Amino acid sequence: MKKLILITVIFSLFYNCEDVIDVDLNEAEPRLVIEASINWFKNTPGNEQSIKLSLSAPFFNDLIPPANGAIIQITDSNSNEFNFIEEGTTGVYRNNNFIPVVDETYTLTINYNGEQYSAAETLKSVVPIDYIEQNNEGGFTGEDIELKAYYTDPVLTENYYFFEFISDIPVIPTLEVYDDEFTDGNQIFGFYTEEDLESGDVVTIRNYGVSERFYEFMFILLQQGSDESGGPFETQPATVRGNCINETNPNNYPFGYFRLSEVDEVIYTVE
Repeated sequence: MKKLILITVIFSLFYNCEDVIDVDLNEAEPRLVIEASINWFKNTPGNEQSIKLSLSAPFFNDLIPPANGAIIQITDSNSNEFNFIEEGTTGVYRNNNFIPVVDETYTLTINYNGEQYSAAETLKSVVPIDYIEQNNEGGFTGEDIELKAYYTDPVLTENYYFFEFISDIPVIPTLEVYDDEFTDGNQIFGFYTEEDLESGDVVTIRNYGVSERFYEFMFILLQQGSDESGGPFETQPATVRGNCINETNPNNYPFGYFRLSEVDEVIYTVE
């Protein structure tokens, strides 16, 4: 009799583990999400630029709704105006006559749903990537491929860098930020490794010049999204606010950032 009861309890435990649990999450009102990254790739005119607007959505939503019908304009210190026009109903707004100038300050203005949003930022230059170094004996196992993208930091100048590594294997791009506080004037590198990286894979490596404020914004954002985050000395999870503000209703602040960067790009084939 005791054996029968024990078997029944074990069966019940395994059966209950298969029950579907509905998680009832609180849903906030949608906020405007601003992806305003003005990228001037070296050796290009930089006149074609785009800005993407969307709305925040519940955690389990598969689709991200676009923010349609906005009026977007960027102006520089010389009163040049660059209007961004939406492409259909995609939430992507394009301009083809932008004039990028290093160290120029630009102001972004967005009118959406009866409210005005704004941000100001300076276009930052970047040094070129010198060369790529490949190590085929990286990682804990000594079998992972590691890439180092070397660049030479200018002397006696505060510089901040944003690296993006995009491979043709199905993984999320790797993002890193660096400053030159302890490496001023030296040749240093952006680092990339991926467990599934193999010979013949193509990796697009981009180095962006960014402002100190964007560096701090992205540093916190990357810490919160890291697999290793959550330690006692790590930045604690919180809403990360960018440089965009809602001038009409400050409480309805947007997500995102207005950034302007010169960019150096290298397309590297893994050996």
